[in-house]
Amino acid sequence: MSTGTLTTAPPDTGGRARRRLPSRDSDRFVYVLALPVIAILVFFVLIPMLATARTSAGGAGFAANYRALLSGSGAHALLLSIGTSLASVLFCGLLGTLLAVLLNRFEFPGRRALSVFAVLPMALPPLIGAVSFVLLYSETGIVPRALHAVTGLNPGAVSVGGVAGVVLVHAFTMYPYFYLSVSASLAGQDVSLEEAATNLGAGRFRVWRTVLLPMLTPALVSGALLTFMMSMASFTAPQLFNVQTLTMEIVSARTSGNAELAATQATGLSVVSIVFLVGMRWYQNRRVHRSLSKGAAAVRRGPSSGPARAAAGLGSLLLTVVLMAPVLVIVLVSFSADGAWTTQILPPSYTLDNYLQIFTEPSSLLPVSVSVQASLLATAAAVLVGAAAAWVVARWKLPGRWTMDVVIMLPWALPGTVIGVNLVTAFNEPGASNLGLTLVGTLWILPVAYFVRFVPLVFRSTGASLDQLDPSLEEAARNLGAGPLRVLRTVTFPLVLRGVLAGALLAFVDGVGEYVASVVIYPPGVVPMSVEIYNRIYASEFGTAAAYGGLQIVLILLVLFASRRLEEGPRRGRSRRARRDGPAGSGSAAASALTVG
Repeated sequence: MSTGTLTTAPPDTGGRARRRLPSRDSDRFVYVLALPVIAILVFFVLIPMLATARTSAGGAGFAANYRALLSGSGAHALLLSIGTSLASVLFCGLLGTLLAVLLNRFEFPGRRALSVFAVLPMALPPLIGAVSFVLLYSETGIVPRALHAVTGLNPGAVSVGGVAGVVLVHAFTMYPYFYLSVSASLAGQDVSLEEAATNLGAGRFRVWRTVLLPMLTPALVSGALLTFMMSMASFTAPQLFNVQTLTMEIVSARTSGNAELAATQATGLSVVSIVFLVGMRWYQNRRVHRSLSKGAAAVRRGPSSGPARAAAGLGSLLLTVVLMAPVLVIVLVSFSADGAWTTQILPPSYTLDNYLQIFTEPSSLLPVSVSVQASLLATAAAVLVGAAAAWVVARWKLPGRWTMDVVIMLPWALPGTVIGVNLVTAFNEPGASNLGLTLVGTLWILPVAYFVRFVPLVFRSTGASLDQLDPSLEEAARNLGAGPLRVLRTVTFPLVLRGVLAGALLAFVDGVGEYVASVVIYPPGVVPMSVEIYNRIYASEFGTAAAYGGLQIVLILLVLFASRRLEEGPRRGRSRRARRDGPAGSGSAAASALTVG
């Protein structure tokens, strides 16, 4: 369409003003839409944080509370949390990076199967993941009992517990954060850089140290951030292995009625997490890690001899078994009869009654209903706020864009225990700061907590889709006469829909398996599924607890499959549109979107 069909005025000053008007309308709409987004974030994120900080100065006083945090058992718990998190980052980094290099740079028997099972730990909710490792590797677990039966070794000598057990659980359940980010980075690496360094006389180790590792810095920082945050927030593994981390101390203080000490500990944990976040971002931004080359990707190398291929295949098989074991043991135990498994290596009897009980008894089905309904409500709110916030941040032109980004992502940097304490502190009784809204003791506190925790997932997923969207599509639609709201509805939203849905799916499934915040805030008589799992374990009803866990695993696998299909869809669609539309596709795409709209 020619420019002459868009305006009848000659190209004078007034015509230029009219052509800039759609842009000004769009900018105004961004700031109008930002108002409710900012209000919601301030009300549910910043005000609860400030309420917790204010409460930490009550009771015995600010100095006494923080002195208790930084001395005695408080200091020990804080240092133990930091040390455990750093050890988790180290082992997750080693395991995830080595696995990513192995699967992306080498070809060997079983590689394809191992690449599928490498992300299997993501199908384990935190509580179920910790329970599976207790059933496998604790003193009364399957592996120590099997070794005792075969070799006569004392189960206590070959079992894993305490801090080592917590780090083991973290290493084998959180390494996908490193694996996924490093794999994506390796897939985009240019092999010509390594070839150039090799041709200049550098050895393989020096090439890795001076070429590849610097280019992997953003991926390693991303994995380290996620692992450290999740480890600092971890409550299930320390609870099951009886390790007194700061999250354990927070829950203990809260349940004993010492709200001031719990608020102090939550504030301290928040400060540590935020400091680590800022420090890692600073380290990442010290240098620009970017390749300007457009060479070909690396070709996987295979074993050069028969024994090497056999060894690689055997190693792949063993690693696959290790990665599958936690999921398999949950499925196995879910069919065991409650109370029948005592000193045997494996459960002696099996039944379908555990699953039948969940779906036939109203009291057993209630936790499933509570978790699903709370997650659905939270996901709907997260989609509205997260998607709107992502668009506002992407189109924001005034100062403060970085601040908005940090505020939205702040709940992801805070442990779930801290978010639970923040909400309990802020919405415990009516007041001016919470506009008279009381959530403690009501069912609504669960979806609100899940919304606060997981709105960053929708925000980041939608933001990634917006980063790939050419703004000229929106500009073309505005030049065709569409208003800002219609452009957002008929052009922008359909093009980023898959990103929104991917974030929504992850938010929903994380809400169904959420335990860390739920254990602090759930109202009496309304028990979410994750808390019910722990209650069943505490009552030695391992079969029923594992059956709940099996349902969670199936749900998460379905969501992961759906997310993978959503990620593959845009790539196929973009390639088809590129072949069909050619270089002038953006205007026709906007026009067709407006026609459909």
